[in-house]
Amino acid sequence: MNRVPLQQQQSCGLWELKERLGTGGFGNVTRWQNKETEEQIAIKQCRQELSERNKERWCLEIQIIKRLDHVNVVAAREVPEGMQKLMVTNDLPLLAMEYCQGGDLRKYLNLLENCCGMREGSVLILLCDISSALTYLHKKRIIHRDLKPENIVLQQGEKRLIHKIIDLGYAKQLDQSSLCTSFVGTLQYLAPELIERQMYTVTVDYWSFGTLVFECITGFRPFLPSWQPVPWHNKVMLKGDNDIVVYENLTREVHFSKHLPQPNNLNSLLSLKLERWLQLMLKWSPQERGKDPGATPSDCFSQLEVILQLKLVHVLNMMSAKILSYSVSDDETVADLQLRIEKDTEIPVADQELLLEAGLALEPQALAMQCAIDYSQIDGRRTDLPLVFLFVRSTCSYEPQFAPRTLPENISYVQSDPKIVLAYRPLRRTCGQAWHTIRSLKEDWQRLQQGQKAAIMSLLRHNSSLSKQKNDMVSMYQRLMAKLDFFTTSLHIDMDKYQEQTSTGIVYEKFLGMWRSMEQTAVTCSQARVSELEEEMMQLQPDIVDVQRQPWRSGEALDTLEGKAMELFRKLREKPRDQRCSGDSQEVVRLVVQAVHFYERKLRDFYTHLSKTALCRQRVMELLPKVEGVVQKMAESEQVLIRLQEKRQRELWNLLKVACSKVRSPVSGSSDVPPLLTPRPSLQQLDESLAEESRTFESRLQSLLHDTIQESETSMEMLSEWTWLRGDQNFSSDLS
Repeated sequence: MNRVPLQQQQSCGLWELKERLGTGGFGNVTRWQNKETEEQIAIKQCRQELSERNKERWCLEIQIIKRLDHVNVVAAREVPEGMQKLMVTNDLPLLAMEYCQGGDLRKYLNLLENCCGMREGSVLILLCDISSALTYLHKKRIIHRDLKPENIVLQQGEKRLIHKIIDLGYAKQLDQSSLCTSFVGTLQYLAPELIERQMYTVTVDYWSFGTLVFECITGFRPFLPSWQPVPWHNKVMLKGDNDIVVYENLTREVHFSKHLPQPNNLNSLLSLKLERWLQLMLKWSPQERGKDPGATPSDCFSQLEVILQLKLVHVLNMMSAKILSYSVSDDETVADLQLRIEKDTEIPVADQELLLEAGLALEPQALAMQCAIDYSQIDGRRTDLPLVFLFVRSTCSYEPQFAPRTLPENISYVQSDPKIVLAYRPLRRTCGQAWHTIRSLKEDWQRLQQGQKAAIMSLLRHNSSLSKQKNDMVSMYQRLMAKLDFFTTSLHIDMDKYQEQTSTGIVYEKFLGMWRSMEQTAVTCSQARVSELEEEMMQLQPDIVDVQRQPWRSGEALDTLEGKAMELFRKLREKPRDQRCSGDSQEVVRLVVQAVHFYERKLRDFYTHLSKTALCRQRVMELLPKVEGVVQKMAESEQVLIRLQEKRQRELWNLLKVACSKVRSPVSGSSDVPPLLTPRPSLQQLDESLAEESRTFESRLQSLLHDTIQESETSMEMLSEWTWLRGDQNFSSDLS
């Protein structure tokens, strides 16, 4: 309906006339608003010149709508007090309805962006809403009989658009035989039996619904939309049971097809399922329409419900730049999904890496449902739908795969001869397809950019882990070197002291050899590849910084070409009827060719950059286990040093214990104990001065024992704690 500006303000109590929404089949529709509550309603007023039969239909529409209650059927409202007397010039009642601010579906379909069909999400939401409304009406034994885009209005809900059926002026309640014979409705969406004035049932709404859905998917009606009724009927009745489109190509040849034509915005999985569903809805025979005896469930609305309940996960294969679509169950894991991906791509499960855009990897045991799209929770008009990005772990070389891009039929035809002159209608469709083609190229480019972003985010996450491990490695290495230095210094002091006192007579070469062995063992603890790994990591960081500069973000040319194609299409569509003439497609072809060449050229640069990102990531992943290994080895070296220190102290204690016992009982001994003191004459043969010297030596040895015990306890305490090294010191900054 076309909206008409108000000539003057008009009020009825608290209600104020805001807008004339247009004219329907039976009357005029206006929008009113309550001054206090700001509630809005639509008032439908019957025209005076209606026939008696149409006046009956008008009253029937009011009766029907007042007793319906469904979210997808426009609701009746109470007519404000006094408005009947103010507006009515005949004896027919007014109809008050809820006001839907989104306009009708025809207005939405006429948007430039929908010239080749609505977005996938918008199509699914429409299917959900209108199928629910029709099921409700049919259970109430009501046939709509005039289902078309003009009779579906849009209202913005809390999370998404809601579609509502309006204009029940042609609706008819089924009688006992459930058959009707009257000819009503709009020709383009009428079922064949209505045109033939045959008996009909609810299946006339199936045909109208199928025709409407096809138009929403492709942007045009399925069966020769520009033909006159008689030749239209004679040609379309020749279609096969499974044909869902009859169209004229640019050479005026008529073609029949069982498949949805390109271009459209559906994924391959959904496209195939909706093709089969449309084959049920658009059967010529009303007895067979909407039924599939060989399927379970067999009726069309139950089958559609199965389609609408699908949970779809879209996977972008970064090797081929192709999207794979999968329907996943509630309990299906990512590992299960990977098996299906392996079957389609021949990439082994172990070699697959599935990333979200934020760079997070999907865990095999997680549910695949986390990546599915729920159109009940988001606006179906969105283009930035969630994707899962598939990378190959074992490769760092990504090459563009230039399979010939499938162009729409009209574009392929005019590309062979751009100077061919087309009539206005096919020229307009060709121009719309050109714009859609360039827009699709741009969106493909944007999806690849999302995949590159996921790769970079994953690289940065792993690099952050590497940087943390590197800091831990450097800190542990410094702590280990300090412990090692303390141990070797203590060992050298022990050896020096041992050499000094050998002149007094204490000699134990086996003990000295043990110290030297400890020193050699301690030296092996310092042989960690810390400096080598740190240097390798430092060399990697400039490359990681370089890939973050994103020189591949150069899709501006596609934006410009899309803008030019859209403007060309807009001007052609908005031409006044008396100026709509034939023309050639040279400009259209030039824009498409430029866009395809730009895309393919930039694709090479993109994959070169993606390969650099993959190489950096591989280097990070190779360094991680090396650093972990060095850290583990240093931890083991720390334990070795502690054990060496404990052994050193035990041996010192054993030595001192033996030495003390020998000093106290120099004449007693055993053949099992090696002599620590050189043989001396008997004490009875020594004079008093030698006895005094022996007592002095014993006193010095006792003092040495006390000092050694104290030093050993201190060294063990320091070696086990090292609080001066731990602290909060940060020996290396984060590389990322």
